[in-house]
Amino acid sequence: MLIRLVIENLFSFGERKEFTTIPNSRLKTLEHHKYKYDDFSILKIGAIYGANGAGKSNLIKSLELFQKLVVREKIPFRLKDSKFKFNSQEDSQDQVFAIEFIQENKAFYYGIILNDNIIITEELYLSGLGKRDDKLIYERKTDKNEKTTITFLEEFENDEKSQVLKSILLEEFVKPNEPIIKLLSNRDNKYLALVKIAYKWFEDTLQIITPDSKPRALAHRIDIDTEFKNFAKDLMCSFNIGITELTSEKKEIHEFFGENNEKELDALIKDVEDSPKKMIGLRSKKGDELLVVNENGKIWVKTLKVGHTGKRDKSVLFNLDEESDGTIRLLDFVPAFKNVISTEKVFIIDEIERSIHPLLIKELVQKFSLDENTKGQLIFSTHESNLLDQAIFRQDEIWFAEKNKDGSTDLYSLNDFKEHKTIDIQKGYLNGRYGSIPFLGNLQDLNWHNYDTNE
Repeated sequence: MLIRLVIENLFSFGERKEFTTIPNSRLKTLEHHKYKYDDFSILKIGAIYGANGAGKSNLIKSLELFQKLVVREKIPFRLKDSKFKFNSQEDSQDQVFAIEFIQENKAFYYGIILNDNIIITEELYLSGLGKRDDKLIYERKTDKNEKTTITFLEEFENDEKSQVLKSILLEEFVKPNEPIIKLLSNRDNKYLALVKIAYKWFEDTLQIITPDSKPRALAHRIDIDTEFKNFAKDLMCSFNIGITELTSEKKEIHEFFGENNEKELDALIKDVEDSPKKMIGLRSKKGDELLVVNENGKIWVKTLKVGHTGKRDKSVLFNLDEESDGTIRLLDFVPAFKNVISTEKVFIIDEIERSIHPLLIKELVQKFSLDENTKGQLIFSTHESNLLDQAIFRQDEIWFAEKNKDGSTDLYSLNDFKEHKTIDIQKGYLNGRYGSIPFLGNLQDLNWHNYDTNE
């Protein structure tokens, strides 16, 4: 689970800002929204509101780049020109990422400080969650000469074999512009077992869905997982958007592509064989996803088909490119909601309401909110004020992003306003009580006919 995210000097975030899922003990509403770990609680849902350009998507974009930095072991290209542009030379040039999370019932703190695309500091601790001292797992530092040093937990530092490993790592593998958490997680050393657990959070637990995301590997999962297929079908049919079936069309690779592209097919088959999961995803010219999969030594191409029933109760299967943007967006949510209700995964969704009717998205979020048996976290950005309902959210689960006069994004919670649990927060938000809405006064004064130069 995600506990806390801190960012500084990135995109529209100038000064250090923090997003947290730690509940306010004063609030007693929706008690089932609190997941308990020993004597510590975190919230299962979070919504981030803000006007266009306020920076709410930058929070999710920052986390996505942080994840890529960790998993790909390279500084993402977009990070190289992502400092807060209103900072001057007198301001700190450091870019700070820090995150606190729970993985396999262990709480971790992981942080990185970047400066000019050099990792100045990288550190991983077992978090004491504010109640006990944090315990060092490792800390690496890079000096002005780009020389790196690493300090490990005491048991590692006192072990002779581990010190040999440390020397090899520093001499041959550690680079000043690459994080080492993945590198260390792949080492077969008993003192680094916690690193492996922490890395798994970035690689597997954290799932980010952007507005441009497309459904991935749905055709394969529907083909091999009957339980998931039934869940996906029931969910999509319950939306009453005309869908009556979800199925996977499966063809042998030569039958799908034809026999006239032997050289290209051989290269494609090799790519499948070389891939870790023995499958790769492609996009057709129309935008459909094609899953090329090795199953029992045979190469198949799988595509998702969506069934509709129409005139004279005739059932027809449609390609994904023939569906609306809203239907495709909902299909992207199917694995998210399947996992977030049944597994301890964290789903971060940017613009959750995009292309989806307000009543439909409210019904979907409300169902997750009221379900007392969920296991994962759902955090999203949105403009949809229809969701601002204290029957769905606790006050400490609603956040606002707003631009300050200096051009930086401020981040704060509805909980800061200490509203009564019966107040209409949607009305208060639309009336500007909490800020974080567009100011439209100047639009009324705009005389746009002044720009019409045609006689």
